[in-house]
Amino acid sequence: MLKSKIHRATLTGTELDYEGSIAIDRTLLQAANMLPGEQVHVLNVNSGARLVTYIIEAEAGSGTMLLNGPAARLGVPGDLVVVLTYCTMTDEEIAHHKPIVVLADKNNRIR
Repeated sequence: MLKSKIHRATLTGTELDYEGSIAIDRTLLQAANMLPGEQVHVLNVNSGARLVTYIIEAEAGSGTMLLNGPAARLGVPGDLVVVLTYCTMTDEEIAHHKPIVVLADKNNRIR
């Protein structure tokens, strides 16, 4: 099931010479109940590219949304992205589940 989503954040940069991952502002992570090291799906609204990677925590309040390593080839600064996490649930848990949705503005602040 969809656990949480950061919706329409703005990609702030890319770092090709890195092992891999996506760095995300800690404020957004906390609001979305996402954790460093957690697997995420990143959807690029501008290009349609989709990738699976893991989270690295960036400084709170920095507005960082940075694609690293091979993922850096799948976006350019200014692209809008959606970051998704998923979880496993029992049928009983599903009946009461509502995913967390964090809407980001153009500066990656919570709207």
